[in-house]
Amino acid sequence: MIKIDLITGFLGSGKTTFIKEYAKYLIESGEKICILENDYGAVNVDMVLLQDLLGDNCNLEMIVGGDGIEAHRRRFKTKLISMAMTGYTRVLVEPSGIYDVDEFFDVLYDEPLDNWYEAGSIIGIVDASRYLELSDTSRYLLMSEISWAGKILLSRVDCISDGTAELVDSVASDEMELNVVSAHDAKNDTCIGIIRDAEKFLNDTMETFGCSLRFSEDQILAKPFNELTSEDFSDIKNAGYRHATYTKLPVGDDKFTSLFYFDVSIPEVELKEKLTSLFKDPKAGHIIRIKGSARVSDSIQLEINATDKEMSLKPAVCSRDILIIIGEGLDKSYINDIWMDYCSIVSL
Repeated sequence: MIKIDLITGFLGSGKTTFIKEYAKYLIESGEKICILENDYGAVNVDMVLLQDLLGDNCNLEMIVGGDGIEAHRRRFKTKLISMAMTGYTRVLVEPSGIYDVDEFFDVLYDEPLDNWYEAGSIIGIVDASRYLELSDTSRYLLMSEISWAGKILLSRVDCISDGTAELVDSVASDEMELNVVSAHDAKNDTCIGIIRDAEKFLNDTMETFGCSLRFSEDQILAKPFNELTSEDFSDIKNAGYRHATYTKLPVGDDKFTSLFYFDVSIPEVELKEKLTSLFKDPKAGHIIRIKGSARVSDSIQLEINATDKEMSLKPAVCSRDILIIIGEGLDKSYINDIWMDYCSIVSL
């Protein structure tokens, strides 16, 4: 049987960043894996951002939607059928940031897939730096995304650290050992505090929306993804999942918007200025995340991963420069005007 892990999380939580690290661990452990990008949108930027993982033991597949949930579900099933005889030992599914987890099990338990696949772990990614800022609708969607999770991973915990990492770098050499121990103890105390705060928020959210399950401290991990150890990944891989029940609420299709821009080419200084100003611009709407890639010179392409709290721009080699802007109540016409001179196609 092929194990399937579902990596869930609200828009911009850091699913793709985690998958990069998790996939490397699985490959190094001898697994032959496939990452399945399962998105309702017509374009999947994360597929582009994961290209560097491609190899003999890692493949990428994609499902796109745009014409209804039922059609999307059929494509999901058809894709899994076509993948069943390819020799994969594990499949990682990254769905849209707005996804009904019931669909995952409805498809997985349907014939003939139930003869070939079994659920592995459901891993919920929660942005530790911004969950307190979520609207009621966003809190509901967060709850629905992570309610089945066997493990919760808090992303961007380094954005809310208390500076203990800097303490390690600044201590005098003759006091290094003692101070490093103290710094590590302080860092551990900080992580415990972050976990307890998240546990309370998540369980309060579960209760608010009538979800039957609660999380405990041992089901929540707070650590930068690039610092996860083999023991951490083993625990995540074997975390399994839980069965949740809750009353589903209607969420309008126009509540959240994704805008796409193709063949983005812009000087790096201007790129930084536009990204920074967009998050602060009330005319644009509530922008949650901007991600993708852009060409900043003839020889330099940058991968973009930005929120209102942090901006990551790093060298990339992508097949095409695509930028996606995700948010609530976005003014498409206004944002299109901003990017029109820097791309070949603006969001329709």
